[in-house]
Amino acid sequence: MKVYLDIVIILNFVIDSMLLFTVASILKRQTSIKRIILASLVGELSIIHLFIHMNTFILFIYKMLISFIMVIVAFKYEDIKFTLNNYVYLFMTSFILGGTLTFLDSEGISYYILLIFIPIVLYGYIKTQKKITTDYSFYYNIKIVFNNNKEVCLTAFLDTGNKLVDPITNEGIILVEKEVLDGLVRVRSPIYVPYNSLNNHSLLKCIKPKYIEINNHKFTNYLIGISEVKFNIDGVKCILNYKIMEDINA
Repeated sequence: MKVYLDIVIILNFVIDSMLLFTVASILKRQTSIKRIILASLVGELSIIHLFIHMNTFILFIYKMLISFIMVIVAFKYEDIKFTLNNYVYLFMTSFILGGTLTFLDSEGISYYILLIFIPIVLYGYIKTQKKITTDYSFYYNIKIVFNNNKEVCLTAFLDTGNKLVDPITNEGIILVEKEVLDGLVRVRSPIYVPYNSLNNHSLLKCIKPKYIEINNHKFTNYLIGISEVKFNIDGVKCILNYKIMEDINA
């Protein structure tokens, strides 16, 4: 099989540069074009296996070492956690791009077309990662312990629009789907809290839990509002009150 060295060098440099730009964008790293270029030039050492025979294990270790040097050159070394995060994201991005390019190459697509596809794939990856980071930053794990000592652990979503408060006790209200509570607790003395929705004024049935726990913080100043409708949020059975962040950070 013919290997055009000039094309391999250019393609490798372009891919490494875009991978590093992708990591910088996702992790919001402060770097410069000069550092990205220099790190990409270091990445050119990875193609030395085309001229020197290496077994699979040695080649793997060699490429890992080159990648480690690349992230240090591109983003500097602040501490081990910072560098390992950069390193892991570089590998994750490389695997995603590598799989895509392998598929396209198997379809007989030319190197020039691959160069066009690379930024498209990485742009899509950046957008997806940022959306995931934004969406899931509002996800929390919550444990609700009831007065009968039964408890339930749920995936909760922090909704800044949930400002429901009991006007008498000034306790915030956390919404939980009704089906979650069925069988766990008997609502014998509910607390009814007035609320307004679109063109509607009604009463929300609430119960007082023993406590709730979020991020190792326990709170007793919240009510559990029983939602008759399911939340249309992936995996979420509980909607947190906006006040929870104030209490956590207090």
